Amino acid sequence: MSDEVGAVPGDAAGAYGAPGGVDDELLAAVEDVIRAVVAAEVTPRWRRLDDGDIAHKSGPYDLVTTADRLAEERLTEELTALLPGSVVVGEEAVSADSGVLDRLGGNDPVWVVDPVDGTAAFVRGEDGFATLVALVHGGQPLASWTYAPQRGLFATARRGRGAHLDGERLRTATPAAGEPLRLTTSNPVYRTGYERDVLTRLDASGAVCTPCTCAGLAYLDVARGAIDGVAFFWEAPWDHAAGLLLATEAGGVSRTASGAPFSIPGGNELPFTLARDEATARRVTDLMAAGR
Repeated sequence: MSDEVGAVPGDAAGAYGAPGGVDDELLAAVEDVIRAVVAAEVTPRWRRLDDGDIAHKSGPYDLVTTADRLAEERLTEELTALLPGSVVVGEEAVSADSGVLDRLGGNDPVWVVDPVDGTAAFVRGEDGFATLVALVHGGQPLASWTYAPQRGLFATARRGRGAHLDGERLRTATPAAGEPLRLTTSNPVYRTGYERDVLTRLDASGAVCTPCTCAGLAYLDVARGAIDGVAFFWEAPWDHAAGLLLATEAGGVSRTASGAPFSIPGGNELPFTLARDEATARRVTDLMAAGR
């Protein structure tokens, strides 16, 4: 793909520092901001949360911590300072005001932020959590940053310019004949009866399915060839924007139940997959659609 894929129309294109959307300087500056915010607000609270640091939002499984809130506040302030005129769609801001999602349909560049993806794992003291940031314009992700601090992993992607993990180029897996599909799926605990039936069909097909605890790390696993794909039933943009670009730039393909690629602003026909290649994406969606 050309570097021009990520360009935005008119004078706004110059705001990103490069015709392709995000130059090296901005890519590195955002990484520095993320590392600093996580070091200040997230990692010091890992395994040190008390009862007053943890709350429930919409249900017993929907957790938020002091780390989520403070990290998102800091990221909002510092990312918009890096790119004047930009706005933020963050998980905690949307939880407080769903109208914030409308920014994805506007003309401003949007930082899509998940301050702690995998909050439940973070609360349990596990290392499977990440901070996710994507820069989106016109509904299209231009760049993404995925940081798993306790695993020492930092992945970036730029639209049309590839995906990298700690400086090394990422590629999705090459299909191996006779090997079962390795998938990360929506956790059945959170799903409706119909959705659990879909997941049962994937299991029955012989796929090796692992419930998701951190979407960002699942997408990273696709991008680096550790698994073949994901199968998800929800479309919260902060969970998916960064990882979709990362895995797509590594060679992956997204496909919703309608056959269309996943849309960050929403309106997708669910479930959807992001898989290592077009053939695998089609296979996963066909398996999920069987019996509809």
